Amino acid sequence: MALADEQHYTPQEIAAEWGLSDEMIRRLFAEEAGVLRLTHASRRVGRKLTRGYTTYRIPASVKRRVHERLTRR
Repeated sequence: MALADEQHYTPQEIAAEWGLSDEMIRRLFAEEAGVLRLTHASRRVGRKLTRGYTTYRIPASVKRRVHERLTRR
């Protein structure tokens, strides 16, 4: 099955399932192959500067791979 056809999860969904914080999930998956990362650059709106941020979507197979790696230890 192609990654595009799989269910994708947010860090918040995985955090709730695994009993971890959203931030910990982001750190675990930040450099993982197959994770979709949508980066939104900071920009100026009038006199204010909006912050940049990254949105993650984690395919089911990547979630499974990381979980297996973490539970093998």
